Amino acid sequence: MGFVMDGLSAEGYDREYTDGQLVRRIVKYFRPHLAIMLIVGVAVLVAAALDATLPVLVSAGIDGLAAAADMRRELWDRTGWLVVAFALAGALSWGLNFLRQWLTARAVGDVVLELRYDAFEAVMQRDMSFYDEFSTGRIVSRVTSDTQDFSNVVTLTLNLISQVLQVAILLGILLYIDARLALIALAIAPVVVGIALAFRHIARVVTVQARRVLAEVNANVQESLTGISVAKAFRQEHAVYRLFLGVNDQSYRLNLLQGYIFSSIFPVLGIVGGVGTALIVYFGGLRALDGSITAGEWFLFVQVVGLFWFPLTSIASFWSQFQLGLSASERVFALIDAEARVVQTGAVPSERVAGRIRFEGVDFGYSDKELVLEGFDLTIEAGETVALVGHTGAGKSSIGKLVARFYEFQGGRLTIDGRDIRTLDLASYRRQLGVVQQTPFLFSGTVRDNIGYGKEGAADAEVLAAAARIGGGDWLGALPYGLDTDVGEGGRGVSMGQRQLVAMARVLLQDPSILILDEATASVDPLTEAQIQEGLDEVLAGRTAIVIAHRLSTVRSADRILVLEAGAVVEQGSHEQLLARGGRYAELYDTYFRHQSAAYDPSAV
Repeated sequence: MGFVMDGLSAEGYDREYTDGQLVRRIVKYFRPHLAIMLIVGVAVLVAAALDATLPVLVSAGIDGLAAAADMRRELWDRTGWLVVAFALAGALSWGLNFLRQWLTARAVGDVVLELRYDAFEAVMQRDMSFYDEFSTGRIVSRVTSDTQDFSNVVTLTLNLISQVLQVAILLGILLYIDARLALIALAIAPVVVGIALAFRHIARVVTVQARRVLAEVNANVQESLTGISVAKAFRQEHAVYRLFLGVNDQSYRLNLLQGYIFSSIFPVLGIVGGVGTALIVYFGGLRALDGSITAGEWFLFVQVVGLFWFPLTSIASFWSQFQLGLSASERVFALIDAEARVVQTGAVPSERVAGRIRFEGVDFGYSDKELVLEGFDLTIEAGETVALVGHTGAGKSSIGKLVARFYEFQGGRLTIDGRDIRTLDLASYRRQLGVVQQTPFLFSGTVRDNIGYGKEGAADAEVLAAAARIGGGDWLGALPYGLDTDVGEGGRGVSMGQRQLVAMARVLLQDPSILILDEATASVDPLTEAQIQEGLDEVLAGRTAIVIAHRLSTVRSADRILVLEAGAVVEQGSHEQLLARGGRYAELYDTYFRHQSAAYDPSAV
């Protein structure tokens, strides 16, 4: 079985829960629906009693027929009431079962909805390092598929309660009819339970792996569709398809194994139950022949034993089937309980920060093996625009991510206006923090929707004003429907330059105190760059800005330029000062920036 599960390891945040822990956790979700569940419980109790009563009515009818065999005119008088009672009991049992199913569906739907809320809220609260480490597709699988499969736990539990009650009632009837025959049934019961519990461990292992392989399939499909343009550009559709075939084949084989396991439970238990029924029919028939019990009682005993085996085997196999729901709930609870790496020691609200940023001996690394920043010191004054330049891996983006509190630093202190960033209320702090990434993400919807994303409840006039502050709003004329242009999934319906302009307008509407720009003009044409630069000149005024710079226009407009190398500031100053020194910045300028200058003459190189 191992080859079927190869590669299906647990995620780093997964944890093991006992069945008791999971059940107690699940019960908490049902407490708000206690009234509905009490009604369901009463319905289950009465329906179980009615279902157990039906064989008794049939038995009484058989005895009535035997007594009325020589007086056929009295047949109806003796058995007619049984027909009416049988019909009423059946109708009432059906009605109660319908009520139970309807109320259960409602309660389960509400609980799954609440669980999915909690799972999605947990996803929103996880820090950026969580998404760097774990696959988005697998996380999506937990929020969608696993929360839905959680409902299996509830359905199985309610069925179990109904069957336990039915077994208890039927067992009482068996003991009343003939205690010695009832002991035969009781002697078989431990065998049935023992066989069923033997399936428990393997069922748990297989169901957990089945959830994981489904997450693998989801992750593969999502990654393939996200990178479809790359696959087509390099004509690698067949390679992507082969990868999908591999993970999908593993999912097929594991689901087939799971089906075999769960399909074999009832047949095995049925064989044992059949042996028990044969013994009871034989010994019961002998007692009916010698007159120890009546024909009706013997029939009742046989019928009750038949009814007794089904709920008994269902109860015995309950824990094996229960693993389906428990495995799903375990994965969801692991996501909810995942420990955050970004931990706040306080929640001091920030009405409006001035924007003075200070790094004091900060140590930071994306993993424990290597530090990107070590003993890093830096002060950025309120309202100052600082450009960060340096080779890839120098630590430029890390500084912005730490200020945004996307990642946890391992040592030192980072303060905002003299207050430790760990003591701030993140929600209020981030409302004053604007971030524009090099490749901006737009949500499905219109340009108006995406700009309005920067401020909750923003009026159309505010959205239009923010858009107009970027290049005078001339860029809106290039959009087919202006602000009402649909940007498509991830912003694919507009150009990269237009995405940057929308992202800039979104930040302008937010009106942040601190601005982090991961070179907003790096992937745009000269005209769009000019439009963005014009907007930047306005929005940077009076705000603290950290600009990860790749364009000369951005570097020149900064109040101070920091040259980073291996996580340390090796040079700082203005553009002119650094060029005059002829140091690291001058080398970077000659390598990356000189060709962007209007005075650049390629023939002179």
